[in-house]
Amino acid sequence: MNHLKQKIGFALTGSFCTLHRAFSLMEQLQSQYDIVPILSERVASTDTRFHTKEEVLERVRIICGREPITTITEAEPLGPRGLLDLLVVCPCTGNTLSKMALGITDTSVTMAVKSHRRGGKGVLIALSTNDALSGSAKSLGTLLDRRGYYFVPLKQDDPRAKPASLQCDFDRVPEAVAAALEEKQLQPLFY
Repeated sequence: MNHLKQKIGFALTGSFCTLHRAFSLMEQLQSQYDIVPILSERVASTDTRFHTKEEVLERVRIICGREPITTITEAEPLGPRGLLDLLVVCPCTGNTLSKMALGITDTSVTMAVKSHRRGGKGVLIALSTNDALSGSAKSLGTLLDRRGYYFVPLKQDDPRAKPASLQCDFDRVPEAVAAALEEKQLQPLFY
């Protein structure tokens, strides 16, 4: 019997106000999966009002028990070596979403996605962006139409104050991971 855990890449991008949710999810998922952390260069190098870069790096090291991938060079071998069963981008900014839709690989996270997709394996997107229904809408539509991309169910997080904003339901990430590993989109997608 194989007792090896499935290996999940967990990529964090610059939705700094939701990183605390990503940390909690990494902690929750690490008991069931082997988590490989990937940080965008911006996340790995920026002090914000929410966290210092040192706090982010240390938190990820403690949760995952390994150094995070933080460069394009470190991310590139993920696909050719078949190192991941699934890649989760959580949180995923509108900027990263648009780069994925256009095939731009100028960050560690977008390179990880490109490299991982090279082998046809799935990417789960946990979107958190203020422009999902405006500037990033075309990119959202592009990836919704592309095979191998899955989304954590989405909702408008503040329709009155931020009518173009969408945020994933972070509580549903674990079940979205399980569905994506079976090549299924968790439903309903929007609510």
